[in-house]
Amino acid sequence: MNRVNDDAAPTSPAGIRNVVLVGASGAGKTALFERLVAARVPGRRVRDGDPPTTTALAAASLPSGSVVVNLLDTPGHPDFVGEVRAGLRAADAALFVVSAADGVDEATRLLWRECDAVGMPRAVAVTRLEAARADYDATVAACRRAFGDAEPLALPLVRDGSVRGLLALLRRTVRDVGDGNGGGPQPDRAPDAHEAELIDAQRPQLLESVIEQSEDEELLDRYLGGEEADPDAVSADLRAAVATARFFPVLPTHAASGVGVEELFELFEHGFPSPVDASVPTVYTPAGAAFGPVTCDPDGPLVAEVVRTTTDPFIGRLSLVRVFSGTLRPDEPVHVSGHLQHFADHLVDEHADHDSDDERVGPLSSPLADETRPKGVAVAGDLALVTKVSSAETSDTLSRRDRPALVEPWVLPNPLMPVAIHARSKSDEDKLAAALQRLAAEDVTLRLEHNAETRQLVLWAMGPAHVDQVIALLSSRHHVAVDVEPVRTSLRETFARPTTVQGRLVKQSGGHGQYAVCHLVVEPLERGAGIEFVDKVVGGAVPRQYIPSVEKGVRNQLAKGVLAGYPVVDVRVTLTDGKAHSVDSSDMAFQTAAAMALREAANDTTVALLEPVDTVRIEVSDDAVGSVLADLRGRRGQVHGTEPASLPGRTVVHAEVPAHELSRYPVDLRSVSHGTGSFTRDFARYDYMPPALAREVAAAG
Repeated sequence: MNRVNDDAAPTSPAGIRNVVLVGASGAGKTALFERLVAARVPGRRVRDGDPPTTTALAAASLPSGSVVVNLLDTPGHPDFVGEVRAGLRAADAALFVVSAADGVDEATRLLWRECDAVGMPRAVAVTRLEAARADYDATVAACRRAFGDAEPLALPLVRDGSVRGLLALLRRTVRDVGDGNGGGPQPDRAPDAHEAELIDAQRPQLLESVIEQSEDEELLDRYLGGEEADPDAVSADLRAAVATARFFPVLPTHAASGVGVEELFELFEHGFPSPVDASVPTVYTPAGAAFGPVTCDPDGPLVAEVVRTTTDPFIGRLSLVRVFSGTLRPDEPVHVSGHLQHFADHLVDEHADHDSDDERVGPLSSPLADETRPKGVAVAGDLALVTKVSSAETSDTLSRRDRPALVEPWVLPNPLMPVAIHARSKSDEDKLAAALQRLAAEDVTLRLEHNAETRQLVLWAMGPAHVDQVIALLSSRHHVAVDVEPVRTSLRETFARPTTVQGRLVKQSGGHGQYAVCHLVVEPLERGAGIEFVDKVVGGAVPRQYIPSVEKGVRNQLAKGVLAGYPVVDVRVTLTDGKAHSVDSSDMAFQTAAAMALREAANDTTVALLEPVDTVRIEVSDDAVGSVLADLRGRRGQVHGTEPASLPGRTVVHAEVPAHELSRYPVDLRSVSHGTGSFTRDFARYDYMPPALAREVAAAG
């Protein structure tokens, strides 16, 4: 990363605004983010053309007026929802970016509801106003239907397909740009007759919403009495209205020309809350006890959380940290605590519980997209980049050694798409394990599995784009080349009907020979019963010292499989008779005879393959339930019922589906539910595989 001089650093939480940009992929978040950064960093230019697709959380600390705005840009692709969750944790307010050409999609509605559930203040930036299908009024109307009390603070001026400025409703002024291609803002002017008519049509509803939601009864009485509302007084009420999380200002923006950029900074400074007014996550001690009250106080106990971790080729591990309490200083000894499994509702084996007192904070810096600026300290409410804390992983907590803390992490998405990989060469194989461990420490949405049965290394990711990113990072950052292979399913075998069989081993090659005969009855048991061995030998046909040998041979062969090489489960094997020789019989002979008997008993008519079946819980919007149910039937799923979800307009579907049919379900569910679906899966049992599919598997094996 490049380093530039530090322009400003907040000294008080009241002078900080933490804002995260969220929205659908292609809505223009990154273009708007880059324009906002360029507007506050002298000499910084906006790149030509559309910026590349964002796959990771980006941050920039920008001085603006009397505050410092910590701006966070998040990916819009659903495969990188983990970065969105991290951005929401680091921020105190959210700016939803909505395309005027595409409107509000279902994924944006769902994210809005999640923010609403925690009471996060929100606003809307409308982009792509120059697109052929763009309709600002229709977009505002869609926001009202989807979000609630969404009111425009300004109207765009669009002439001949170019965005030329905007009409500010509160102040009844017009702000033009010099031309339609980045000419820069001109001094505010009074509206002409047509522009005044447009303003007057929208302004009363905005004033009423701001005054009503801010609960400013004095101003409300004056306004209802016919007195003209003072723009400064209404602006003062704007923050109170936004803080209620019931009023949502809407602003038109155009990144190429800079329209709406200054208005957004005014909203950040005067409309969004400071960290002092924001809630603090629940804090525990590493042992799980209550930590005590935590407030956004620079003089309080240090409580900070790592929201993102990456590796810089020059300075090593780099952690983006949100300070919730206290002050983070360079060269300060800290306690690092991570207990992710205690809070996660799924396996996070790559993030073992850890506590360390051996870390010391390195130099601090402020993020500036792809650059950094030196930073003296990070007070409560601020964001900072921290170096040299080598044991810190994403979601870990930094605190004082004499008062260790543990912040409850944000809701972690469960990676549910498996992809098997293998190293391309021996040199790649030597580096692969260490590279994956580093990536897993940075990305809490990546899970690694070493499947001993299928002998595969399986990456559990959020989707195909996430997999592509991991493989690209392995190549570019760690110089490890890998190839993708189909994921093999761990199957089981069982006997489908009772079978009687004899195992006979008779060998004589000079000296002591080998002799053992055993008669076995193999019977199927109910699912989950396991393996049973029963001895029903009478009259000493098999000497007592060889009975354990028969059992050992049976269990060893069942573990190896009898037909397709998969472990056998849920059978009872009964030893009924046999023969022995006083000289040639031995422990190994009876083990071998028992194994031979089981292999002899196994054929297509006696042995069936079992496949793992998962219990799935799918949550989708009500209008997608029919499509989801039809898709489940095509996956050999058994639907057990539906019920209303906790969020209105959504339904939960309970079903059982073969694990083999779920390998690409994250992608397919996204398609059939139009981005509204999410699901969880848990192993339920093994059940019979259809004969036709079983024959294919057996032939392949």
